[in-house]
Amino acid sequence: MDDLADLYRRKLNLPNAIFTYIDHEDAMVAAVFKISQTGSPDLILKICSRNGDFLRESYFLSHFAGKIPVPKIIQLIETEVGLDAAVLMECVQGYLLKSKTLTKALAWEIGSLLARIHLEHAEGYGDLTDPSHLSDDPRIPFTIKFEEGLEECKGHLPDSLLETCRRHFDKDIDLLASADGPCVIHRDFRSGNLIASDGKVRGIIDWSSGRGGFAEDDFSPLEFGEWPADCKSFFLEGYASIRKVPDYKPMMPLLRLSRAVAAVGFTVKRGTWESRNLKLYQFNLRYLESLAARGRA
Repeated sequence: MDDLADLYRRKLNLPNAIFTYIDHEDAMVAAVFKISQTGSPDLILKICSRNGDFLRESYFLSHFAGKIPVPKIIQLIETEVGLDAAVLMECVQGYLLKSKTLTKALAWEIGSLLARIHLEHAEGYGDLTDPSHLSDDPRIPFTIKFEEGLEECKGHLPDSLLETCRRHFDKDIDLLASADGPCVIHRDFRSGNLIASDGKVRGIIDWSSGRGGFAEDDFSPLEFGEWPADCKSFFLEGYASIRKVPDYKPMMPLLRLSRAVAAVGFTVKRGTWESRNLKLYQFNLRYLESLAARGRA
Protein backbone atom coordinates (compact mmCIF):
# COMPACT_ATOMS: atom_id res chain seq x y z
CA MET A 1 0.00 0.00 0.00
CA ASP A 2 3.00 2.34 0.33
CA ASP A 3 3.27 2.79 -3.43
CA LEU A 4 -0.44 3.61 -3.66
CA ALA A 5 -0.13 6.15 -0.85
CA ASP A 6 2.87 7.78 -2.56
CA LEU A 7 0.91 8.07 -5.81
CA TYR A 8 -1.92 10.02 -4.18
CA ARG A 9 0.41 11.97 -1.90
CA ARG A 10 1.96 13.42 -5.06
CA LYS A 11 -1.40 13.92 -6.73
CA LEU A 12 -2.75 15.86 -3.76
CA ASN A 13 0.52 17.73 -3.25
CA LEU A 14 0.81 16.64 0.38
CA PRO A 15 4.52 15.75 0.61
CA ASN A 16 4.65 15.68 4.41
CA ALA A 17 1.33 14.00 5.09
CA ILE A 18 1.15 10.59 6.77
CA PHE A 19 -1.09 8.10 4.95
CA THR A 20 -2.40 5.32 7.20
CA TYR A 21 -4.16 2.46 5.44
CA ILE A 22 -7.46 1.53 7.11
CA ASP A 23 -7.73 -2.22 6.81
CA HIS A 24 -11.01 -3.86 7.75
CA GLU A 25 -13.03 -6.67 6.23
CA ASP A 26 -15.89 -4.40 5.19
CA ALA A 27 -13.68 -2.39 2.81
CA MET A 28 -14.12 -4.71 -0.14
CA VAL A 29 -14.25 -2.41 -3.15
CA ALA A 30 -12.09 0.54 -2.12
CA ALA A 31 -8.76 1.36 -0.50
CA VAL A 32 -9.21 3.82 2.36
CA PHE A 33 -6.47 5.92 3.94
CA LYS A 34 -6.45 8.29 6.88
CA ILE A 35 -4.34 11.35 6.08
CA SER A 36 -2.67 13.17 8.97
CA GLN A 37 -0.84 16.51 8.75
CA THR A 38 0.67 18.62 11.49
CA GLY A 39 -1.62 21.51 12.36
CA SER A 40 -4.51 20.35 10.14
CA PRO A 41 -7.58 18.15 10.72
CA ASP A 42 -7.30 14.53 9.64
CA LEU A 43 -8.80 13.59 6.27
CA ILE A 44 -10.05 10.39 4.66
CA LEU A 45 -9.11 9.33 1.13
CA LYS A 46 -11.34 6.69 -0.45
CA ILE A 47 -9.83 5.25 -3.64
CA CYS A 48 -12.40 3.49 -5.81
CA SER A 49 -11.22 0.68 -8.07
CA ARG A 50 -14.55 0.88 -9.94
CA ASN A 51 -15.53 4.23 -11.39
CA GLY A 52 -19.21 3.60 -10.72
CA ASP A 53 -18.47 3.40 -6.99
CA PHE A 54 -16.71 6.77 -7.17
CA LEU A 55 -19.62 8.36 -9.02
CA ARG A 56 -22.19 7.10 -6.51
CA GLU A 57 -20.05 7.99 -3.49
CA SER A 58 -19.54 11.57 -4.66
CA TYR A 59 -23.18 11.89 -5.84
CA PHE A 60 -24.76 10.93 -2.53
CA LEU A 61 -22.29 12.78 -0.32
CA SER A 62 -23.12 15.91 -2.31
CA HIS A 63 -26.86 15.19 -2.37
CA PHE A 64 -27.15 14.73 1.40
CA ALA A 65 -24.77 17.50 2.48
CA GLY A 66 -26.62 19.59 5.07
CA LYS A 67 -29.57 17.16 5.17
CA ILE A 68 -28.22 14.26 7.21
CA PRO A 69 -24.80 13.67 8.80
CA VAL A 70 -22.40 12.68 6.01
CA PRO A 71 -18.70 13.47 5.54
CA LYS A 72 -17.94 16.72 3.73
CA ILE A 73 -16.21 16.35 0.37
CA ILE A 74 -12.87 18.18 0.27
CA GLN A 75 -11.74 17.22 -3.23
CA LEU A 76 -12.69 14.82 -6.02
CA ILE A 77 -9.96 13.09 -8.01
CA GLU A 78 -11.15 11.92 -11.42
CA THR A 79 -9.86 8.78 -13.10
CA GLU A 80 -6.61 9.15 -15.04
CA VAL A 81 -4.27 6.70 -16.72
CA GLY A 82 -2.71 4.74 -13.87
CA LEU A 83 -4.84 6.51 -11.28
CA ASP A 84 -8.20 5.38 -9.89
CA ALA A 85 -10.81 7.98 -9.00
CA ALA A 86 -10.91 8.95 -5.34
CA VAL A 87 -12.85 11.06 -2.86
CA LEU A 88 -10.97 13.17 -0.34
CA MET A 89 -13.33 13.92 2.55
CA GLU A 90 -13.36 15.06 6.13
CA CYS A 91 -12.54 12.53 8.79
CA VAL A 92 -15.66 12.33 10.93
CA GLN A 93 -14.68 12.19 14.58
CA GLY A 94 -16.06 9.22 16.46
CA TYR A 95 -16.10 5.43 16.29
CA LEU A 96 -17.64 2.87 13.97
CA LEU A 97 -20.72 1.50 15.67
CA LYS A 98 -20.57 -1.99 17.15
CA SER A 99 -23.35 -4.03 18.71
CA LYS A 100 -21.96 -3.43 22.19
CA THR A 101 -21.95 0.36 21.72
CA LEU A 102 -25.47 0.63 20.29
CA THR A 103 -27.89 2.17 22.79
CA LYS A 104 -31.67 2.37 22.55
CA ALA A 105 -31.43 6.11 21.88
CA LEU A 106 -28.92 5.55 19.09
CA ALA A 107 -31.10 2.84 17.54
CA TRP A 108 -34.04 5.26 17.54
CA GLU A 109 -31.95 8.00 15.89
CA ILE A 110 -30.56 5.57 13.30
CA GLY A 111 -34.08 4.47 12.35
CA SER A 112 -35.15 8.09 11.94
CA LEU A 113 -32.11 8.79 9.74
CA LEU A 114 -32.97 5.87 7.47
CA ALA A 115 -36.49 7.28 7.12
CA ARG A 116 -35.05 10.67 6.18
CA ILE A 117 -33.00 8.97 3.45
CA HIS A 118 -36.16 7.32 2.13
CA LEU A 119 -38.01 10.65 2.09
CA GLU A 120 -35.78 11.60 -0.85
CA HIS A 121 -37.72 10.86 -4.04
CA ALA A 122 -35.81 9.24 -6.90
CA GLU A 123 -36.63 9.71 -10.57
CA GLY A 124 -36.64 5.97 -11.11
CA TYR A 125 -35.15 2.64 -10.10
CA GLY A 126 -31.47 2.05 -10.74
CA ASP A 127 -28.20 3.96 -10.72
CA LEU A 128 -29.02 7.64 -10.15
CA THR A 129 -25.68 8.68 -11.65
CA ASP A 130 -26.91 7.26 -14.97
CA PRO A 131 -30.42 8.71 -15.36
CA SER A 132 -30.81 7.50 -18.95
CA HIS A 133 -31.04 3.91 -17.69
CA LEU A 134 -33.50 4.40 -14.83
CA SER A 135 -36.65 2.28 -14.91
CA ASP A 136 -40.22 2.85 -13.73
CA ASP A 137 -40.42 -0.83 -12.75
CA PRO A 138 -38.28 -1.98 -9.79
CA ARG A 139 -38.29 -5.52 -11.12
CA ILE A 140 -36.18 -4.59 -14.14
CA PRO A 141 -32.94 -3.33 -12.48
CA PHE A 142 -33.39 -5.86 -9.66
CA THR A 143 -33.53 -8.72 -12.16
CA ILE A 144 -30.53 -7.38 -14.08
CA LYS A 145 -28.41 -7.35 -10.89
CA PHE A 146 -29.59 -10.86 -9.98
CA GLU A 147 -28.67 -12.17 -13.43
CA GLU A 148 -25.22 -10.56 -13.13
CA GLY A 149 -24.68 -12.37 -9.85
CA LEU A 150 -25.81 -15.71 -11.29
CA GLU A 151 -23.48 -15.27 -14.24
CA GLU A 152 -20.55 -14.66 -11.89
CA CYS A 153 -21.43 -17.87 -10.04
CA LYS A 154 -21.54 -20.03 -13.19
CA GLY A 155 -18.77 -22.59 -13.37
CA HIS A 156 -18.27 -22.29 -9.64
CA LEU A 157 -21.59 -23.35 -8.13
CA PRO A 158 -23.39 -26.49 -9.31
CA ASP A 159 -25.96 -25.92 -12.07
CA SER A 160 -28.61 -27.52 -9.86
CA LEU A 161 -28.01 -24.89 -7.17
CA LEU A 162 -28.21 -22.07 -9.71
CA GLU A 163 -31.49 -23.51 -10.97
CA THR A 164 -32.82 -23.56 -7.41
CA CYS A 165 -31.87 -19.91 -6.98
CA ARG A 166 -33.63 -18.95 -10.20
CA ARG A 167 -36.76 -20.88 -9.23
CA HIS A 168 -37.03 -19.06 -5.88
CA PHE A 169 -36.36 -15.74 -7.60
CA ASP A 170 -39.09 -16.29 -10.19
CA LYS A 171 -41.54 -17.25 -7.44
CA ASP A 172 -41.16 -13.95 -5.57
CA ILE A 173 -40.06 -11.28 -8.06
CA ASP A 174 -43.56 -9.91 -8.62
CA LEU A 175 -43.71 -8.88 -4.97
CA LEU A 176 -41.72 -5.84 -6.08
CA ALA A 177 -44.66 -4.58 -8.14
CA SER A 178 -46.01 -3.00 -4.93
CA ALA A 179 -42.64 -1.82 -3.57
CA ASP A 180 -42.29 1.41 -1.58
CA GLY A 181 -40.49 3.63 -4.06
CA PRO A 182 -38.77 4.92 -6.02
CA CYS A 183 -36.75 6.60 -3.32
CA VAL A 184 -33.09 6.96 -2.42
CA ILE A 185 -31.71 3.93 -0.59
CA HIS A 186 -28.29 3.38 0.97
CA ARG A 187 -28.41 -0.40 0.44
CA ASP A 188 -25.66 -1.13 2.97
CA PHE A 189 -27.25 0.47 6.01
CA ARG A 190 -25.64 -1.29 8.97
CA SER A 191 -23.63 -0.40 12.03
CA GLY A 192 -20.26 -0.68 10.27
CA ASN A 193 -21.21 2.24 8.04
CA LEU A 194 -22.20 4.58 10.86
CA ILE A 195 -19.88 6.75 12.93
CA ALA A 196 -21.03 7.92 16.36
CA SER A 197 -19.75 9.84 19.36
CA ASP A 198 -21.28 11.23 22.55
CA GLY A 199 -24.43 9.20 21.97
CA LYS A 200 -25.18 10.70 18.54
CA VAL A 201 -24.69 9.63 14.93
CA ARG A 202 -21.97 11.82 13.40
CA GLY A 203 -21.65 10.32 9.94
CA ILE A 204 -23.26 7.85 7.53
CA ILE A 205 -20.51 6.52 5.27
CA ASP A 206 -19.94 4.24 2.27
CA TRP A 207 -22.49 5.35 -0.31
CA SER A 208 -21.05 3.36 -3.22
CA SER A 209 -24.07 1.02 -3.22
CA GLY A 210 -26.63 3.83 -3.05
CA ARG A 211 -29.28 3.96 -5.76
CA GLY A 212 -32.86 4.69 -6.64
CA GLY A 213 -34.72 1.78 -5.11
CA PHE A 214 -37.46 0.72 -2.74
CA ALA A 215 -37.44 1.31 0.99
CA GLU A 216 -37.90 -2.36 1.91
CA ASP A 217 -34.40 -3.13 0.61
CA ASP A 218 -32.73 -1.10 3.38
CA PHE A 219 -34.43 -3.19 6.06
CA SER A 220 -32.50 -6.28 4.97
CA PRO A 221 -29.60 -5.82 7.44
CA LEU A 222 -32.12 -5.39 10.27
CA GLU A 223 -33.75 -8.74 9.45
CA PHE A 224 -30.58 -10.64 8.52
CA GLY A 225 -28.88 -10.31 11.89
CA GLU A 226 -26.57 -7.36 11.15
CA TRP A 227 -28.22 -5.32 13.92
CA PRO A 228 -28.71 -6.51 17.52
CA ALA A 229 -32.16 -8.01 18.00
CA ASP A 230 -32.87 -5.91 21.08
CA CYS A 231 -32.49 -2.65 19.10
CA LYS A 232 -35.08 -3.53 16.47
CA SER A 233 -38.17 -2.06 18.15
CA PHE A 234 -36.39 1.25 18.84
CA PHE A 235 -35.04 1.37 15.28
CA LEU A 236 -38.56 0.93 13.90
CA GLU A 237 -40.01 3.50 16.31
CA GLY A 238 -37.46 6.04 15.13
CA TYR A 239 -38.27 5.28 11.52
CA ALA A 240 -42.02 5.58 12.13
CA SER A 241 -41.52 9.04 13.66
CA ILE A 242 -40.57 10.27 10.16
CA ARG A 243 -42.50 8.06 7.72
CA LYS A 244 -44.58 4.89 7.72
CA VAL A 245 -42.63 1.65 8.09
CA PRO A 246 -43.16 -0.35 4.89
CA ASP A 247 -44.50 -3.89 5.02
CA TYR A 248 -41.09 -5.32 4.24
CA LYS A 249 -41.21 -8.84 5.67
CA PRO A 250 -42.89 -10.56 2.67
CA MET A 251 -39.97 -9.41 0.48
CA MET A 252 -37.20 -10.64 2.78
CA PRO A 253 -36.73 -14.10 1.19
CA LEU A 254 -36.29 -12.49 -2.23
CA LEU A 255 -33.90 -9.85 -0.90
CA ARG A 256 -31.92 -12.44 1.07
CA LEU A 257 -31.57 -14.58 -2.05
CA SER A 258 -30.48 -11.65 -4.19
CA ARG A 259 -27.88 -10.48 -1.70
CA ALA A 260 -26.50 -13.99 -1.22
CA VAL A 261 -26.10 -14.56 -4.96
CA ALA A 262 -24.47 -11.14 -5.36
CA ALA A 263 -22.04 -11.77 -2.47
CA VAL A 264 -20.97 -15.20 -3.71
CA GLY A 265 -20.62 -13.91 -7.27
CA PHE A 266 -18.60 -10.91 -6.09
CA THR A 267 -16.08 -13.02 -4.17
CA VAL A 268 -15.75 -15.53 -7.00
CA LYS A 269 -15.22 -12.79 -9.59
CA ARG A 270 -12.54 -11.12 -7.45
CA GLY A 271 -10.90 -14.42 -6.50
CA THR A 272 -11.23 -13.68 -2.79
CA TRP A 273 -13.66 -16.45 -1.84
CA GLU A 274 -10.87 -18.56 -0.29
CA SER A 275 -8.97 -15.69 1.30
CA ARG A 276 -9.99 -12.16 2.27
CA ASN A 277 -13.74 -12.70 1.86
CA LEU A 278 -13.91 -16.32 3.00
CA LYS A 279 -16.37 -15.60 5.84
CA LEU A 280 -18.66 -13.59 3.56
CA TYR A 281 -18.54 -16.32 0.93
CA GLN A 282 -19.26 -19.17 3.33
CA PHE A 283 -22.08 -17.36 5.11
CA ASN A 284 -23.95 -16.67 1.87
CA LEU A 285 -23.17 -20.02 0.28
CA ARG A 286 -24.66 -21.79 3.29
CA TYR A 287 -27.87 -19.84 2.79
CA LEU A 288 -28.10 -20.79 -0.89
CA GLU A 289 -27.42 -24.43 -0.04
CA SER A 290 -30.16 -24.32 2.60
CA LEU A 291 -32.66 -23.38 -0.13
CA ALA A 292 -31.68 -26.47 -2.09
CA ALA A 293 -31.88 -28.64 1.04
CA ARG A 294 -35.39 -27.36 1.79
CA GLY A 295 -36.42 -28.25 -1.74
CA ARG A 296 -35.23 -31.84 -1.24
CA ALA A 297 -36.93 -32.22 2.14
